[in-house]
Amino acid sequence: MCLTPWEHYSWLAQRGMIDFAGSTVVHSVGGWAALMGAYLLGPRLGKYTKEGKPNAIPGHSITLGALGVFILWFGWFGFNPGSTLSGTTPDIGLIAVTTNLSAAAGAIMAMITCWLRYGKPDVSLTLNGALAGLVAITAGCAAVSPVGAMIIGLLSGIIVVLAVEFIDKVLKIDDPVGAVSVHAVCGAFGTAMVGLLAIDGGLLYGGGTELLVTQLIGIAAVFAWTSVLAFIVFSAIKATVGLRVTPEEEEEGLDLGEHGIDAYADFVTKKYAQI
Repeated sequence: MCLTPWEHYSWLAQRGMIDFAGSTVVHSVGGWAALMGAYLLGPRLGKYTKEGKPNAIPGHSITLGALGVFILWFGWFGFNPGSTLSGTTPDIGLIAVTTNLSAAAGAIMAMITCWLRYGKPDVSLTLNGALAGLVAITAGCAAVSPVGAMIIGLLSGIIVVLAVEFIDKVLKIDDPVGAVSVHAVCGAFGTAMVGLLAIDGGLLYGGGTELLVTQLIGIAAVFAWTSVLAFIVFSAIKATVGLRVTPEEEEEGLDLGEHGIDAYADFVTKKYAQI
């Protein structure tokens, strides 16, 4: 997929698609593949009731999750500005600013959205809001203004919360970390927004619809290619060596199944507790 919009001879590059650091080429590819994998794998044990209602399965550590998000946020300053392939270009400052603004706006808006919908802010979704802003701005970080970056981030913060809820409750696909919502959905959204907010060629800057149409074609092409290929690959794995561990291994935890030791010796499941 890297050859599609990033090489001057590719058909999308010839059309003028903008995906500077990979909202589509990097993030949407991984997100759509994750969607196919999660669909074929099926939900974790206990994720859904007999009536189909989702149960919240708490993550291992919100603290470590927050640390991981801030490490990613910091690393994005190498990912987006680093995609200039030069530390001397004047664009590198703009790229750093748009990247940071979108991430901050995404986190704030995701927190507000959760507060309004659920009555209290959700730390996990707030962290995903920051990632959603980072993913969405990756396509247009060199093409939009700081105000445009804030708009992209704010909308991404709303979209990621709604997407997580939709995938969990409507599609009933178990996505434990919201990878599809963050990377596939917000990656596609950010790529499309370039067609509206790009200073050079964006619809809202008088550039007409040509860039927007090109961005949408690129999104659709990557979705189709990745989804079909991932479905075939995951189906082949499922039919041969299998995708899932046994129910017993899933209940015990993969620390035991894969490494033969518990990460936390003082934590035991009810199955092994002495009553």
